[in-house]
Amino acid sequence: MSLRKIISIEYILAFVITVFFYGHLNFSWLYFIVFLLLPDITMVGYLINTKVGALFYNMGHSFVLPAMIMAIGLLTTTSIPLMAALIWLAHIFLDRALGYGLKYEDAFKKTHLQQIA
Repeated sequence: MSLRKIISIEYILAFVITVFFYGHLNFSWLYFIVFLLLPDITMVGYLINTKVGALFYNMGHSFVLPAMIMAIGLLTTTSIPLMAALIWLAHIFLDRALGYGLKYEDAFKKTHLQQIA
């Protein structure tokens, strides 16, 4: 089995775990479905150029912001940040499982996952 396939399976498992915790916390499935694709609005940066596009896309598809929001939700015991973070992480895990990685400035289709054999 190739390294790329193993990494894809890991992201699928991460997606499933995220969805499990989302359901376990009894959050709205309607919100999950509606907001699952929201991070893709970061692709609007590509209307300017590939450098700005990659920057915006990577900001929306990095684990840093949703992890910070999750920490805020856990520390304040507030459900909305936790729900948002789980949806955002599920989106990232699903994208990565499908082979969509963080973008390089050169071109939209050039991602960090392509560097993996």
